Amino acid sequence: MTDGGELGRAAAGLLDGRLRPAALRAALVDLYEFWLRKAATAAGLDTAEPGVSLVAVGGLGRCELVPFSDLDLVLVHNGNPRVGEMADALWYPLWDAKVGLDHSVRTPGEAVQVASEDLRTALGLLDARHLAGDADLTARLASAARDLWRRTARKRLSELADSVHTRWRRSGEIAQSAEPDLKHGRGGLRDFGVLEALAAAQLTDRPNEELLAAKGLLLDVRTELRRELRRERDVLSAPEAEHVAAELGFSDRFALARKLSGTGRVIGYAVDVALRSTVEPPRARFGRRPARTPLAEGVVLHGTEVALARDAVPAKDPALLLRVAAASARTGKSISYGTLRTLADSAPELRTPWPDDARNALVELLGAGEGLVDAVEALDRTGLWARLFPEWGAIRDLPPRSPVHQWTVDRHLVQACVEAAKLTTTVSRPDLLLIGALLHDIGKGRDADHSELGAKISAHVAERLGLSRTDVATVSAMVRHHLLLPHTATRRDIADPATVSRVAKTLDSDVVLLELLHALARADSLATGPGVWTDWKDRLLAELVASCEEAMHGKGFTPPEPLDEAQRDLVGQAARTGLGQVRITAHGKVVTAFLAVPTGGELLAPAAGVLALNSLEVHSAVLHDAGRAGVFTASPRFGSLPDSALLREQFARAVSGALPLIDRLAAKERDYSTSSVPVVAPRVRWFDDETSGSDTVVLELRAADRIGLLFRVAGALRGEARVRWAKVATLGGVAVDSFAVAPRSGRIEPGWRRTVESAVLAAAG
Repeated sequence: MTDGGELGRAAAGLLDGRLRPAALRAALVDLYEFWLRKAATAAGLDTAEPGVSLVAVGGLGRCELVPFSDLDLVLVHNGNPRVGEMADALWYPLWDAKVGLDHSVRTPGEAVQVASEDLRTALGLLDARHLAGDADLTARLASAARDLWRRTARKRLSELADSVHTRWRRSGEIAQSAEPDLKHGRGGLRDFGVLEALAAAQLTDRPNEELLAAKGLLLDVRTELRRELRRERDVLSAPEAEHVAAELGFSDRFALARKLSGTGRVIGYAVDVALRSTVEPPRARFGRRPARTPLAEGVVLHGTEVALARDAVPAKDPALLLRVAAASARTGKSISYGTLRTLADSAPELRTPWPDDARNALVELLGAGEGLVDAVEALDRTGLWARLFPEWGAIRDLPPRSPVHQWTVDRHLVQACVEAAKLTTTVSRPDLLLIGALLHDIGKGRDADHSELGAKISAHVAERLGLSRTDVATVSAMVRHHLLLPHTATRRDIADPATVSRVAKTLDSDVVLLELLHALARADSLATGPGVWTDWKDRLLAELVASCEEAMHGKGFTPPEPLDEAQRDLVGQAARTGLGQVRITAHGKVVTAFLAVPTGGELLAPAAGVLALNSLEVHSAVLHDAGRAGVFTASPRFGSLPDSALLREQFARAVSGALPLIDRLAAKERDYSTSSVPVVAPRVRWFDDETSGSDTVVLELRAADRIGLLFRVAGALRGEARVRWAKVATLGGVAVDSFAVAPRSGRIEPGWRRTVESAVLAAAG
């Protein structure tokens, strides 16, 4: 069987079977080996004079061939004049079968020379395995490649470490990631290859059973992912994870994600330790002892690692563990493996309440910035973090339920501290901000409201830390209400006195708590994922907090300003001319548009449609004068601001019905649609007590965001409701839109809500 089409059909048949992942990989190896050996015989490798061999490297060389992998092949020769013909006879059928191929034709000397200059080639040849032809030639190549690596590996460790760290920065982590890169991410299959290469150079031990099991899981997940997608892909996203989890016997994708996160930690930590233990500090090469620079009491910088001072006594110093971690986070230097083992074996338990120096060291650790991530990971891998916070076990490696989040819950909390550290000068109690950031989602992973449960858990933790009763209550309230400000600012009318009054009452008029929640909201959003925190959200929260501060200080609520003279003139002009009118101002990339329509005209739908047509994402809409005028604030989804004259002309045509908004927006949505938008079922919620007026209620819609969504929803509302105000927020790919609506009949009658809800859901679906 040397026909490429027959090879492709056979491979497809294996994918359609129900082989388990390991059996499928073995079957693919057997299939390609069989075909390549037949093809090699037909090409003359077995009948020609000795001196040509076909060698597999990569996945085929390791006998770990996953579906849709490239074949990495080397045709080795000793100067045979027919080697070019043989190569063509081997490569062309594979290309015809659309098999990915990474190939080369070299003499052993050429191959070794390339390996001496190119690190990737040097590592690849460690997997060299004979397929066909002159077996002695293959053996000489494999032996020479391994000998070269053993002789030169130590000199190339810095280059290896740089390549690993560059790949980590590009591909992210498997541990604690919502969409892990199984091959290239930190803790992935490429990293396992690094461990095997270091072992082949006799610089480290061979991977143990825990690491081998971690590798096996990554291979199985990668195999099932590619079998499901029928193409090459190594990033596991949520939709595919459901299928993969079922095929591998996990209860759901969240159970698989948690296992994968732990797997990534095992491999990633092993690679980090291996590289740090083998790459020699520059001074050590010249026979000098590494310098020991004091960092804190009992803590020194030993060469390039944080270590214990010679006079440190871990068994008698409960806070030493936290000072070591804080020094590591502050300097960005790793904690030495020996120090971690000593602390794990000797550090005493911190008794309740913690002493002041331990609590201060914790705050220093949490406020250290980016270095906190690696410091916590080092403690967590050795069981030390769980000693400090036993509650961490419930959220460790816990995958997020929302597609907006890019991290597991535990990593999100650490990242929130990183962001909160940048805000400590904005609050009067930075210590409570950092502790609140660490604990704000501690209640997740259980069958309960995570804010309410988290408030109880955080109160126990705060008591253990030795905080005062007042501070314990503040931390608990931060966790209980950590979503209050962002939800209110983005989903409610912050110009409504009822909104501000409700927030102030909820927080018991505590200005300190208000400012802590303001900073925590920013840190929480920034730690969630790209696009969650925006300039507009920042502005909304600032306005809400300012209004609440006024109310809390007893200055009373300042009602929204009435239309100014220019705005009233524009409303009058719309009435006189019978045309829609627009006045636009811009602050940076944020547009504020005041729009007015003639008496009896419709404002919300035409305005939303025209803004969407110009790729403007609406953040808020406040309607005045019985819905004849409104202030819309928006910013470009991409690119620059639209031409204001064009926007005015389009709005006038839309109000008059001359602009076919439905068709134009449908075309625009087709042009700019993206598969990254999460597929979520739209959902509506009603709130009765958050507006002024007994005939008005709040309708909150959550749906997948897309161009023209507000326009379609406004059109759905037009038939049954008057819209008093609207708030629009986009969290990742999900829109959360709130509308204060009243029946056009003037009374909320039975069945009205169901009618409105059905229309809105149909428009958003």
